[in-house]
Amino acid sequence: MKKPNKARRSPIPARGEGPIRPAASLPVVHPHAAGIDVGASELYVCVPEDAVSPGESPVRKFGVYTGELDQLVEWLQSCGVKTVAMESTGVYWIPPYQKLEVGGLEVVLANARHLRQVPGRKTDVKDCQWLQRLHSYGMLQGSFRPTEEYCRLRSLMRHRENLVDGCVQQVQYMQKALDQMNVRLHQVVSDLNGETGLRILDAILAGERDPKKLTSLRDERIKRSTPEEMEAALHGDWREEQLFILQQARETYRFLEAQLSQCDAQIEKVLQQIVVVAARDPALESPPNPTAAPTPRKKKQRRPRKTGHGLKRDLRGELQRICGVDLTQVIGLNVLSVLIIISEIGVNMSRWRSAKAFCSWLGLNPGNKISGGRVLSSRTPHVVNRVSLLLRNLATAVGRSETWLGIFHRRMKARLGPAGANTATARKLACLIYHLLKYQEPYIDVDTLIYAEKIQRIRLNKLRKTAQELGFELLPIKEAA
Repeated sequence: MKKPNKARRSPIPARGEGPIRPAASLPVVHPHAAGIDVGASELYVCVPEDAVSPGESPVRKFGVYTGELDQLVEWLQSCGVKTVAMESTGVYWIPPYQKLEVGGLEVVLANARHLRQVPGRKTDVKDCQWLQRLHSYGMLQGSFRPTEEYCRLRSLMRHRENLVDGCVQQVQYMQKALDQMNVRLHQVVSDLNGETGLRILDAILAGERDPKKLTSLRDERIKRSTPEEMEAALHGDWREEQLFILQQARETYRFLEAQLSQCDAQIEKVLQQIVVVAARDPALESPPNPTAAPTPRKKKQRRPRKTGHGLKRDLRGELQRICGVDLTQVIGLNVLSVLIIISEIGVNMSRWRSAKAFCSWLGLNPGNKISGGRVLSSRTPHVVNRVSLLLRNLATAVGRSETWLGIFHRRMKARLGPAGANTATARKLACLIYHLLKYQEPYIDVDTLIYAEKIQRIRLNKLRKTAQELGFELLPIKEAA
């Protein structure tokens, strides 16, 4: 018996084909929005369907050359696009971002991690369509990007960090070559790249092998070792191949130092070109005075070291002109750290609605992963941010200081451990930086005695509350007697 024919099913369209249909219940916030999928060699651009002629595809592919980027901007302008969304893919997004900004278009740089879980994105075409659709509904949040002048400063500061890393690597090569010749110079001097260490290295490379003559080059203020210990450490097996490696590393180190000096000069030039805005925040009653003299330092003055890779010139006055306040007065901050901070975030704190939002952007706030009324996790989120990393590193040094912030770090270390104490102290520093830059108020240090009394009151109130809950009364020893 012949089976009856079943009703034929309509063919299922292949995935990735056809436009993404708009949602029926979501209001359109940006009707003139476009989406760009950024790649290394090509860009896929999607505009609204009503922005092109009937029968014309709203998706186009462009190259990454400068002329093709100009054509991209002209096409978006002809389609009436006013705002564009793109993902932050490596560094490939920077040239089209800058071209779109010059063309007068608003650009929203979306975090790629936020769009990774969007379903149905299997092709580059679907990618740009999803970006355009989500941006038209106002569901994309743009990443922070400072203004052009601070972007220039940020590029130079990151390049300077690479140069410093290169210098450190060459010092390691020199130390390794000395170790293989059993010359223990790095054990009798504090820094191999200090004045004494470099003088002795240059003498060794010039052909000097006598330990007594090499020891005569030491600085008289060295406390790491005695002249006899240094003389004993400079006896070694002078191998030709290791001397060659030592010479190569020394020449590379000298070259990188020259590059670092030129980079510092360029950074100073960029700082002088930054124009101070009269009123960065509407809440400010009076604008900062650009010609104000630097605030006198209250910190203990130390003799500046000539070693290391710090800035050779004092830029406190230039930084105070830009920031409006002297951030170097804050515990743990010096000129280089302040320069790194403003190169990453600028000085306009109106980008964040509060200090809590600023700390959350830095990844210094506790998490709030709650489900069913139960706290699943309160760990801080993983955020890759140079300012956050800097503040965490500074917190360790702050914890060794005899200041109110040092007391706070040690209290948190006893409760949360070293990592938690660094995060809590870094959050304190971030709040200080936010308030100083936003309200343009000079930093006032807290007296350690006043802070200790405050901690004592908090502990007593906590003990009284605990005793009251247990049915007891807390009294001083004299009154109890």
